[in-house]
Amino acid sequence: MERWPAVELASTVRHDGDGGVADDLATVAGATRWIREHGEPSAGDLVADERFRLDLVELRQAVRALFARAVSPAPASPADAHRLMPAEEATARLNAAAAREPVAPQLDWPADGTPTANLLTMEDDPYVRLVAALARDAITFLSGPQRDRLRSCTAPRCVRYFVKAHGRQEWCKPSCGNRARAARHYRRQRGEGGD
Repeated sequence: MERWPAVELASTVRHDGDGGVADDLATVAGATRWIREHGEPSAGDLVADERFRLDLVELRQAVRALFARAVSPAPASPADAHRLMPAEEATARLNAAAAREPVAPQLDWPADGTPTANLLTMEDDPYVRLVAALARDAITFLSGPQRDRLRSCTAPRCVRYFVKAHGRQEWCKPSCGNRARAARHYRRQRGEGGD
């Protein structure tokens, strides 16, 4: 399964298990935990501060607004569907975050190996590099073919976006599928209709 850091960033808004919404980036400690678990390998020793946390939250807002646009006309995530920033503003924020780190592609082609491309940066600030890398990942994701597989989970109380892995996938996780089937069964038992 392909890893998309931008999708992981969008998933820092999630249901809390009690019918509410949890935010993994609500605190500096939460942002530090997230970057250590989901950031680039070089982010392992980073400790977030409030400015970096706010940069991540702002980038996430832009990504979630653009994800809502990508899944349209299907409904956006209910976590923030009522307060999404306009697509033009989200695009501008995403592009500005990516531009914070000027990079140049560099070719590495060993005599007995396969050529690879790496990005060379002159940016010293690891926080800027991480936010820019997440923004570049979002740009790559949204401009690539995988965007057509992006979905908003429709399970009760779920607020995540996910990349559809196979043709019949309807929910982000099996537990969401179980919750959706249980809700549908409950509606049927009460005579409220449904599928």
